[in-house]
This record gives sequence, structure tokens and C-alpha cells, in this order.
Amino acid sequence: MSGVRLCILMAVAIKPYRSLKAPPPSEPARMDSVLLEDSAHREDEPLLGDKERQAVNMLVELFERRSTVSFYEGEPLKALSTLVYSDIYHLQLSAATAFSEISEIDTRPVSREALEPILYLLQSPHIDVQHGASAALGNLAVNMDNKLLIVRMGGLEPLIRQMLSPNIDAQINSVGCITNLATAEENKMRIAKSGALLPLTRLARSRDIRVQRNAAGALLNMTHSAEHRQQLISAGSVPVLVELLGTDDQELQYYATTALSNIAVDESGRKLLWETQPTLVDALIRFMDASTIKVQCQAILTLRNLASDDQYQIQIVEKGGLDSLLPLLQSAYDPLVISAAACLRNLSIHPDNEEHILSSGILPCLVNLIAHTGSEEVQCHVISALRNLVANNDADKTPFVEAGLFEHIRDVLLDPQTSDIVLSEMVAALSVFVLDESLWPCMVDCGFLELLIPLTRAEVIELQYNACAIISSLSSKASEISDRLEQVWDKPDGGLQSYLASFLAIDEGMDPLLRSVAIWTVLMLLEGGSSQLVRLVTGHPSIVKNVEKIAEMGALSEEKARHSAYASAGSAAGLRVSRAFESDLYGEDIENGDEADEDIYNRMENLAQDVMALVNNLEY
Repeated sequence: MSGVRLCILMAVAIKPYRSLKAPPPSEPARMDSVLLEDSAHREDEPLLGDKERQAVNMLVELFERRSTVSFYEGEPLKALSTLVYSDIYHLQLSAATAFSEISEIDTRPVSREALEPILYLLQSPHIDVQHGASAALGNLAVNMDNKLLIVRMGGLEPLIRQMLSPNIDAQINSVGCITNLATAEENKMRIAKSGALLPLTRLARSRDIRVQRNAAGALLNMTHSAEHRQQLISAGSVPVLVELLGTDDQELQYYATTALSNIAVDESGRKLLWETQPTLVDALIRFMDASTIKVQCQAILTLRNLASDDQYQIQIVEKGGLDSLLPLLQSAYDPLVISAAACLRNLSIHPDNEEHILSSGILPCLVNLIAHTGSEEVQCHVISALRNLVANNDADKTPFVEAGLFEHIRDVLLDPQTSDIVLSEMVAALSVFVLDESLWPCMVDCGFLELLIPLTRAEVIELQYNACAIISSLSSKASEISDRLEQVWDKPDGGLQSYLASFLAIDEGMDPLLRSVAIWTVLMLLEGGSSQLVRLVTGHPSIVKNVEKIAEMGALSEEKARHSAYASAGSAAGLRVSRAFESDLYGEDIENGDEADEDIYNRMENLAQDVMALVNNLEY
């Protein structure tokens, strides 16, 4: 049997390769067709040596039962390697096709010994041999171990050479392989330094949609860290990605919007987009009405990231973004609702957008989504948006109340299934609402005092701080709500008196900021409370006694010495939400550090002394 005939048998046993999972490229001619066309030159072909003949015969037999054979080790690998390192072109082509076919169904982690012949074929002068090798690498590169090994063994350089080829199939396979390799963090820096970003950017403008998709996918995979995003910007990828938004291909739209969303995470990226891409927001708003959900979601998330900056917050609203957000907030598909709520949260930050948002009809929808128990993200985003709208709004808050804002929050707090994450966001919003003169009475009427007292013992520090701060703020209204404060004095969970007593106990190692809030609360109850409320406070067995001890600075010396990082870590959380407490008690920001700790204790002592002065002057 001649060498040519043996090669034909191999070609028949193996299907022609395809490039990668993403759209199949035009396939190379079958090996038997190539050989028939070359029949005029068969006499010039070298005959197989004994080792080559044995290898071919073995492989023909093995491919009859390929599902039970591992070609990446042992005798099967040796036989394939014999073909790879042969001087006969058709044997190399058969080996490349075999590796491509095998790797389509077997992507296990392979050894250096298995990758070496494939990388050798990748450097063949014959383009069809390169095709098979790059297809095999691309298939193997779906496995993380293989991704890393391919790059460590120098696979990038020949792949980049194939990217630069004018041959479309070479571009498809090589770019597709690099797309897979770029999903490994370790590989990204090597890809960026290899010079691959410029040809990838150029190929994203290819006239062939398959090349474009693979190139755009590779660029997307390089946007997952700030350093690599800067390298993409330097390679000129941003204008190309924006151009891809204008295509009709939904995969390209998705890759481009997702890559731009990642670039918009960085302040420098947003600055570049603002200065160089004036049509970006218009394109993204159009995509909010797209028929493909994944494109819609990514477009909204890109707008969300852009809306981290003031100018984009204004521009998105001015260009009609709110009109598209409203129906998305009402979608039955949670990812769309999450994306829309996240975008609106950022838009609500700018005070100039408040009137537009409230007049758009979105407010009732936002309030209803507070109870969207199917998604914590939705709940957190919408309550943050509502918090921003209240904080930015000096006008009438009646629409918030009429929409059922506090009833919905109350239901969430009462639900035992509500997570600490959602609870923290809800109570943080309440810490803003309580500062509004028209809203705090609604909070009292809805029974939030009763709901917040148990949360003063929450394990989540920020949740604990917020609950204490709101109670403190409501206590400053003691002259108006003494009856409600009396009702919660000993219930629920021991009531207000139990909270104050535990936070003022000297031997509890209490966070000094929380203790200061408790002392401030006592001061407010005594200053504005009814005679009955004053008697409840002063008649408690430990509250006033412990305040008196705190007023004597020496009683705190030991506690100062053991003051831990707990207070320092918690102080930022307390300051973020306890705005009433800050303005009334401190009058200035508190910073971390030893001096700040000393200042906290000094102020705590002063507060305690104010309480004792008031107690000593009380007339019963």
C-alpha cells in the first residue's frame, strides 16, 4: 500500500475540523479531495518509512474505537507525534486534523508532551496544517489547566502570527483560541504584553462576522481588570467597541456593551468616553428597548456605570433614559429589574434629576419593589434610590407617604426571612427619612420604634448603628411623642430601658460611639420627655448611675486602655448614617486614629456631665 493511500484512509476516518464553538468558519477542503487534486504530483511524494507506516496503521485502527482511546498519552500520542514530525506534508495535515477532531470531544487537561506536537504544527508553513493545530488549541483551551500551559509553552507568538494572516480561517481559529486563553487571569498580562491587542482591535472591524465575534470576545475578556482596561484604551479599542454598537449582530452588541460597561467602571475610562464618544448614551438608550434581554441588561448596566459621574447622570435623564427604565422596572424578568433599579439608583444621586424622576411616574413602582422578595439586589437598589430622592428633595414628601413607603419598609422589617443585607439597607434609608420633619411622624405612626429596638442588638455593626441613631433622633422629639416612648420603655425585647442599660454598662466593652449615642438619647429623653418619661429614666436602677460613672473620667481609664479596633472600624459606619447625631452632637467629622479615639471619650464625658447636671436640677 502506498503512502498516499494510507494518508487517504486517515482523512476518511477523521471529520474535517471546525474552528471553535462560536460560529463555524468555512471548512478546509477534505483531505481526500486535496489528495485527488494533487494526483498529478503523487510520483514526487516520498514513500512512508516503516515507523510512519506503522503509526498510520495504528491510528486507522484506533479511530475505529476512538471513544474508548486516549490520544493524549501512550502509544496513540506517539503514533500521532510520528505523523507530526514527518517530512510528508499530508501526514502532518492528517495529524493536525486528528488533533482538531479529538479535541472537539475530549478537552481534558493534557501534558506538555501532548501539547508539544500541536504547537509544532502551529508553526507549519502550510496554512491548512496551521488551521488544524489552532483549532485543536482553541478546543483544549476551554480547560483552565490547558489555557495556562499553552501560554507558558509559548503558544501566543504563533497564534499572533496567524492573526496577522490575510486568511480568514486562520484569523477565526487564532483569535478564537486567544479569546479562550484570555479568560485565565494569569494569561491576560502575557496577552497584553505580547502585542496581541492591536491586531485584535483591528480584527474587530473585520468584514467577516465570525472574525469580529471572536475578536470582540477577546477584547471583552481583557476588560476584567483596571490595568488591562488601560492597555485596551492605549491600543485604541474604545472607538472600535463603540462602533460595534451600530452593528445588527446581537452577539457583537452584547460583547461591545459588556466591554464598555467594564471600561466605564474606571473614572479614567468614563472620562475618555465622555470626551470622545458623544453618541454613546444615545446608542445605549436604544438598546434598552432591544429585543434581546442580555443586550438590554448590559446596556442598562453600562449606563449605570457611566452614571457614577455627574455629567452622565444629567445626560442620561436629558436624553430620555427614564422613559425606557420604567417598563423595565415592571418586567417579570429579574435580571432586567435588577439592572434597571441599579441604574436608577445612580441617576437618583444628582439633585437635578429628582424632579424628573418624581414626575416620570417611577415613584410608585420603586416603592412597590421594596417588597420584591425574589431579589435582594432589587430591594437594596430601590431603597437606596428612594433614600437619595428624599435626601435631595426639599419639597413636599407627601407622594412618598401616599405611595406606601413606610408600610412597605415595615413589612420587610417584619418578615423573618429578610436578610441582614436588606435590613441594613432599609434601616440606613430610615436614618435619612427620620431627619425630614414631614416623614418622622409617619415613622412613629407606623411603629418603627418597636421594630428598631430589637435591632440595637444586631450582629451587623452598621445595622446596629443605624437603629441606635434613629432611636436617638426620635428621642429628640420626646416633647411630641412622650406617650410612644413610654409605650416602648420596657417592650419589645426589654424595650428602650434595656437597650440603654446594656449600652451604658461599664463592664461591657461597648463601642464608645454607640455608648455616646445612648448617652445622647438619655439626654434627649430628660430634656423633652414628659414627667412620667423622666421618672422612668431617673428611676431605672442603672441608667443614671452608669452615666454618672462615665461622667467621672477616671471610670473610663481602664476601658480606654482596652479600646479595640472594633470602635475604630465601626466609627465610619456610624458616621455614614447617623447624620442627626453627628450634626447635633459632634458638629464636625470624626476621623480614625488615636486622636479621634481620645476625642470620642472626651465628648462622651462631656455628654455624661450634661446628663448629670440636668438630673441634679430636675424638680419632681
